[in-house]
Amino acid sequence: MRFRPCIDIHNGKVKQIVGGSLKDSGNQVRENFSSVHSADYYAEMYKKSGLWGGHVILLNPPQSEYYEDTRRQAERALRAYPGGLQAGGGIRADNAEYFLDAGASHVIVTSYVFQDGQIRWENLELLQKAVGKEHIVVDLSCRKREGAYHIVTDRWQKFTDEKLSVRILEDIAAYCDEFLVHGVDVEGRSCGVDEGLAELLGSYEGIPITYAGGIGSLEDLERFGMITGRKIDFTIGSALDIFGGKLPFDVVKCYE
Repeated sequence: MRFRPCIDIHNGKVKQIVGGSLKDSGNQVRENFSSVHSADYYAEMYKKSGLWGGHVILLNPPQSEYYEDTRRQAERALRAYPGGLQAGGGIRADNAEYFLDAGASHVIVTSYVFQDGQIRWENLELLQKAVGKEHIVVDLSCRKREGAYHIVTDRWQKFTDEKLSVRILEDIAAYCDEFLVHGVDVEGRSCGVDEGLAELLGSYEGIPITYAGGIGSLEDLERFGMITGRKIDFTIGSALDIFGGKLPFDVVKCYE
């Protein structure tokens, strides 16, 4: 169980957002924090702190007028810390290598794998052929509906028919090196861990998982560790003091 840092980029700026508020229409989002610093500032901070395996997420879709600004910021972060960060947002088999060449250790994929509500195994195979299993992270971010955790895509706006389970994790693990799971219902709210989701993830025995969502205090971290058996890594965004929150980055970065 260790801390994985993050750099979320929206409209060309490093931000922390309320996850479920993101809308492609008008590039709208409810912000918790918008930084005066560029993405490479945070990448260099993480590098100096010896943190690796964090994620850089492009929150604008490729068709957005802000996408190129967002992409350039992401590239600045990746080049500042080559091999230390993962990149996600609009990743496909035909552009994944670009982000690896820019310095990403892994590419993070969701919407390319889940289309029309279903898992597209053929796209996972194409991505694996393009960059190799060892460079792939599959994002299985979830929102709860009718008592189950449904995987959501397109910047968390669309529900799929796929429900998160240990079986799904085991099946997809054949194609990737890690999982990233956002608890979207609590993402950016610093309101506590999604305990049902954390318990599900803690029951999985396999490749590494990083959980994001709701951790707002050291007490939340202890609760998360207890629920997951300290087997799952975690990321924190809005609650950190470097993003306008109250949790000291210097404490969290050393948390075990």
